[in-house]
Amino acid sequence: MAVPNFRTLDLNLLRVFDQVMAERNLTRAARKLALTQPAVSNALNRLRDALGDKLVVRSGYGVEPTPRALALWPAIADALRQMEASLAPADFVASQAVNTFVLAMADATAAELMPGLVEIIEQDAPGVSMRVLPLNTRDPRPLLEQGQIDLAVGFFPAVLAELSAQGQAGVAPFEHQRLFAGEYVCVMRKGNPLARGPMTLNRYCDAHHLLVSFSGRPIGLIDRALASLDRQRRIVLTVNQFFTAGRVVANSNLLTVLPRHFVNVTGIAHELVLRALPFEVPQVHVDSLWHRGQAQRSDHAWLRLAVAAAAQKAFGR
Repeated sequence: MAVPNFRTLDLNLLRVFDQVMAERNLTRAARKLALTQPAVSNALNRLRDALGDKLVVRSGYGVEPTPRALALWPAIADALRQMEASLAPADFVASQAVNTFVLAMADATAAELMPGLVEIIEQDAPGVSMRVLPLNTRDPRPLLEQGQIDLAVGFFPAVLAELSAQGQAGVAPFEHQRLFAGEYVCVMRKGNPLARGPMTLNRYCDAHHLLVSFSGRPIGLIDRALASLDRQRRIVLTVNQFFTAGRVVANSNLLTVLPRHFVNVTGIAHELVLRALPFEVPQVHVDSLWHRGQAQRSDHAWLRLAVAAAAQKAFGR
């Protein structure tokens, strides 16, 4: 095994290695580093020569790390983050800051978190601004990678499962924090005939439904749960906002599914009836998600703490 001479080793090669490990793709790594793909390939070749290991091998549309690369990455990644933090501007001072943070979340989540977050800003960081963008995907990682948003808040089960697997193999390129948990319930207007009597699986499947889909796809978590039972429902309307869903259901005989905790902030809770779903669905876990490269920034740390505090105030947990 080659022993590198650290007095002559170009530390820029480690930056390239870190980005390639995070992206598992040379083209994306080159774009994040503002380099050409040949330049990234050349840097990898130089590091391979220095370390005496292939580091990554081609696999499908990307690359897969060797065992030695997986062993090296956590220490290299942490060292680079510590250097970035040391060379960054002075620590974030909330009372003097004029930062603008960009967050992505669903309207239901924003309705519950933003009042508390605004209170924190007004009390502790009067010069800070927030921009909240609609969350239109269950996988906001591309938005975080491209720097379009600072933080995503939502229900990301598939993403977190993938990050858990990546974490077992090395260092996952994203980090997350659990903010609160809840459950989905069936929602209808008070005058809906289905509001009388028990909500059975047959009654549920025979009804007409409204689906909330951030991506616009006409299938969601509920439909996958029904498919596991060899059942399906008739979706009449698909929208991308929980508020819209609540208003439509309050004025029709459609059924929808909403987070239980959201119903109280719709302003029309008195017009709605909630019923437990007649089949099992996963609990709703709402997490904040961010790129690992942001983790050491003091301003981003303040943002994450502020969002967590707002969630604790809203849900008391």
